[in-house]
Parts: sequence; C-alpha cells; structure tokens
Amino acid sequence: MFPIADDNPTHTSPIVTWFLIATCVGIYVWQVSLPDSAVQTVFLTYGAIPANIFGTTTGVVLPFPPEITLVSSQFLHGGLMHLGGNMLYLYIFGDNVEAAMGHLRFLVFYLLAGVMAGLTHGVLAQASGIPMIGASGAISGVLGAYLLLYPHARVRILFLPLPIPFFKVFAVSAIIVLGIWFTIQFVSATYSSPEGGGVAFWAHVGGFVAGVVLLPFFKQRGVRYWQSPSAEVIDTRRSTGPWTRIGRQPGSAEEGASDDVSSRRKRGPWA
Repeated sequence: MFPIADDNPTHTSPIVTWFLIATCVGIYVWQVSLPDSAVQTVFLTYGAIPANIFGTTTGVVLPFPPEITLVSSQFLHGGLMHLGGNMLYLYIFGDNVEAAMGHLRFLVFYLLAGVMAGLTHGVLAQASGIPMIGASGAISGVLGAYLLLYPHARVRILFLPLPIPFFKVFAVSAIIVLGIWFTIQFVSATYSSPEGGGVAFWAHVGGFVAGVVLLPFFKQRGVRYWQSPSAEVIDTRRSTGPWTRIGRQPGSAEEGASDDVSSRRKRGPWA
C-alpha cells in the first residue's frame, strides 16, 4: 500500500521539486555507470558516516569537512527501488509545500531537514562507519510540513495485496496516510539498531519532526495551517482512469465546463 497521487492542485510551477528529482535521477544514472568498487568509494566519500561526523576515526580521508556529507548524502541512492520510492513521495508532496514556501525557501528547508535527519541518526550511532545515503530524511521533512498545511487533502493510495494479483486505488485523508507512515517509522526505529545497516528509521523520524518544527520559519506569510480541502475534488463519475483527477468547483458556473489541464489538475505519475 503506497501513495501515487494527491488531490491538491497547485497553480505555481514546482521548479525546485523538479530540480531535486532531476538531480537525484542524474546522479543515480552516473552511479550505475561506475564499476562496483567505484560506487562503494562514492558512498564512503559522499555518504554521511556518523563516525566521521562525530570525530571517530574510520580510516576514510575526505577532501572536505565531513559535515558536508550531511548534504551530499541526500543525493545518493542505493538502488532503483530506493530512488523510485523517494522520488515518488517528493513528486506527490513536494510541490504543495514548495508553493507554500516559495522556491528558495523550500530549497533551504529541504536541505536543512535532510541535515537534521542525518544528525538524528548520527547522534544515535556515533561509532558507526556505515555511510547513510538517500533523500528520505529530507523528504520526511516535506511530509511533516505537508501534514501541518494540508491534513485534509485526499491522497490516492494503491493497494496491492501481494501475492494476490489484485489492486485497488482509493483516496484517504493526508492526516491518516502520513500519520500511519510516521507511526510505522517510529515503531520500526524503536525496534531496530541505528548502528546496523538497512533503513535509517531514526533519520525518517528526525526529518519528519524537523519539517514540523521548521515550517513556521519557512512558510510564506498568509499561508494557513490545517487548510481545508480544495474545492477542486475528485469526480469519480467523470474519471477516465484510476489515477485521473478532474478538478471542478461544485455549484459554480464552472461545473460541467471543460477543465484547464495545465492549471486545474495535478495528475499522478502514471496518469
């Protein structure tokens, strides 16, 4: 079960969100062009290694202060599924948060949330020599901000109960989707060792909390918390496919009129 789209249109171009996605994808393409030994060197050099950041010797000599890796690590990914999952979440939730903050503020917010996520993991695993990589800490910050801004937005969920060959798409409030997501991350973090390999759950928790804490300092003046659902709603009677969303304002003169795709619809990646 995972989100594939949200019913929360924006009327600005999310240029920073697209830039971040393009950068992560471009760097991943570069990674896979390297031999395995070189990829490992990239991870050790640009990944965030807690022992390096907190002063424990790991034998890895960096050409820059180790604190820089708290930023560079956000653009590395360990596999296609790792990259795809992170970019999907950023695609769905990033544009609305960017619209609430403005382009430059959103970029600073994103990177700072990622740094705070990395520090959360690092503080709990200060002797670890395992590099932490991935954008999930920063994206967790985006999710935290989204929850405070648009808790009632409808998020489309793809339910795929493997191995049963069946799937269903349904819409759920963001507060439920993100609340469940955060609960899973927190419980998983509680029952896992931060010094081991695998998913850095505490980075997800730290990034999410960072997004909640940082939002008041980065949102534009006049942007409200806990905004009501948009008047542009999912019209299931007119939908042409499970991921298609048609925005309309019930009871207005626009009802029944053709929709302006460029400004009134935000489609899922498979729409």
